[in-house]
Amino acid sequence: MAITGRAVGLVVLAVAAVWFIAGNTQSVRIRLWVPTVWAPLWLVLAITAVVAVAFGWYLHRRRSR
Repeated sequence: MAITGRAVGLVVLAVAAVWFIAGNTQSVRIRLWVPTVWAPLWLVLAITAVVAVAFGWYLHRRRSR
């Protein structure tokens, strides 16, 4: 099995994202349209990363058809 540059790039990006998320542990105030909520920043970043990966996967899958 050959390791491609794309795979190495994805692994490096994933490690950097986990490192960045783990380093941000303070709570932040998030204003949604009307309510304002407090949440740990790591949780907000993790949810954003998961949504971004899902959206990218969906777009890639849609383009490959």
